[in-house]
Amino acid sequence: MLTPTAARRILRRAFFCVALAATCTAAVAQSRGDPMRGAEKAAACVACHGLEGREPLPGMPALAGQQREFLETQLVLLREGMRDVPGMDGLLRKFNDQDLIDIAAFYSAAKPFTETGKRDAQRHAAGAAISRARACGSCHLPGYTGQRGIPRIVNQREDYLVATLKAYRDDRRTGFDTNMNALMYQVSDTDIAALAHYLAHQN
Repeated sequence: MLTPTAARRILRRAFFCVALAATCTAAVAQSRGDPMRGAEKAAACVACHGLEGREPLPGMPALAGQQREFLETQLVLLREGMRDVPGMDGLLRKFNDQDLIDIAAFYSAAKPFTETGKRDAQRHAAGAAISRARACGSCHLPGYTGQRGIPRIVNQREDYLVATLKAYRDDRRTGFDTNMNALMYQVSDTDIAALAHYLAHQN
């Protein structure tokens, strides 16, 4: 018999698969994303998520330079209420599939964000060791730039990385599968902080 937690995970995976299929269908049926159109549609996004010369707000993910396919999928999940982010609730309701594809094209083509905080050598070294042990580069690639549906995490906001890794550890967030939940299982707050610091300060 499935436990409530296992049942929730299966349902979340099903929702993700449905949303991903919808995104892929839209991408094929409609024109590819246009960054120029996306710039206008993403004007309100910049206020929180930033852009070149403007940092994202504290706790907000930097979207500039993010993987296009990852952005497309996440935008659909947010619009359809399949991913629970209170600050985004209802904000994408007025956008159709092409709008979201254009926004993803705009942000994926933008110059990637670079964390401006000071690097701590000890924490950075500890985070590098944790990344090697957890094989973060096997999915996110050695430079942590991501690939297709796997997000770019290099130089992402440190506070956002901490919150996201804790959410995976505590089963409050699930990706296309539960790999990240298993990977972060029982990882301490100290190790999460070190890993986030390392990923955020690659330059």
